[in-house]
Amino acid sequence: MINENKASRKSISLENTEIAFSSRSNSELLKMNLMFYLMNNPGLNKLAINLLLFSIKLHLPIKPLVKGTIFNHFCGGETLEECLKTIENLSKFKIGTILDYSVEGEKNESGFDFVVAETIKTIEIASKQKTVPFAVFKTSGIASVALLEKAQRNTLTDTKEIDALKRARQRFSKICSAAASQKVRIFVDGEESWIQNEIDRWAYEEMALHNKEKAYIFNTYQLYRSDVLAQLKKAHEDATQSGYVLGAKLVRGAYMEKEAAYASKNGLKNPIQTSKENTDRDFDLGARYCIDHIGEIHFCLGSHNEKSNVALSETMDTMGLSKSDDRIWFAQLFGMSDNISFALAREGYNVAKYVPYGPVFSVMPYLIRRASENTSVAGQTSRELSLIQKERSRRGES
Repeated sequence: MINENKASRKSISLENTEIAFSSRSNSELLKMNLMFYLMNNPGLNKLAINLLLFSIKLHLPIKPLVKGTIFNHFCGGETLEECLKTIENLSKFKIGTILDYSVEGEKNESGFDFVVAETIKTIEIASKQKTVPFAVFKTSGIASVALLEKAQRNTLTDTKEIDALKRARQRFSKICSAAASQKVRIFVDGEESWIQNEIDRWAYEEMALHNKEKAYIFNTYQLYRSDVLAQLKKAHEDATQSGYVLGAKLVRGAYMEKEAAYASKNGLKNPIQTSKENTDRDFDLGARYCIDHIGEIHFCLGSHNEKSNVALSETMDTMGLSKSDDRIWFAQLFGMSDNISFALAREGYNVAKYVPYGPVFSVMPYLIRRASENTSVAGQTSRELSLIQKERSRRGES
């Protein structure tokens, strides 16, 4: 129950590095220090990425080096079996795991079907382990982006394309039905604006089928788009009128450069907010909107922003909501923002880490994005580095 008169407790602190890195050994901290130092230097980071890509092209034996460094830091393993250790380690600190099959392989029918089968395996694991509170998938992993773009534009030209879209829609439904039937919550990941409307439509159709009393299907809202806060509110209104619970995962976004380039190329207005301040404003307004309608919206705050995480925890406290209210979750990427994840979990909030997995070289596009995005996000890498160095100093490491 909500108690508006409940006195607010002291704000949670995200500065305790002993808590943040309680799962990391001294040698792991040293590796992390070197990696984030590299990512914090745009020139060195770009050079390292180019050397990595060149080495892969020449088929040089660099897999042990990659797996022992950046892969092990940002990924749970090459297989689901290898991820079990990561799941167990996180659970010791009351942090859940969101298994994310991050392979970006061949875009053909057999490849799409394989992703469906692999995603359903993660659903089956989640159905048996409380330490895996969500599953996740990308629609572009089970359907051609070109096909989704044509569907959104309503420009499918022949029976072959229409049939391909039907098969893609069936794959989407198969995943969502598997999740709901096994009482597993699943995130439909956010993607680029030129295919997102079609994905939204599919997600809402599945919510109407499966989210009658509890949210099992969650759509993703990227608040760095200037139109998404209004879309979130409209989705809530539609869900309420249709009698289902809206599942929402709030993130800032991940395709800024691609969105700007696409808009420029096609003579469209750039959908991205005009400033980071506007993104932060809409993100926090979105979180507030969700919690103000918590009976009708179940949501996950996917954020590495410390202020946003603290603000939500304080709002929950002010409203008298239990820290462990299962309708509200916090999530961060594996290998990042441990000061947020471990502090929130220690205080009793519901926290999960996005844990990508897959063969080392097959998840290389994901790893390269992690390295590139960490460099481009102002202050993120330097913040990670400063926390690592603070903890190494506390442990007496040089």
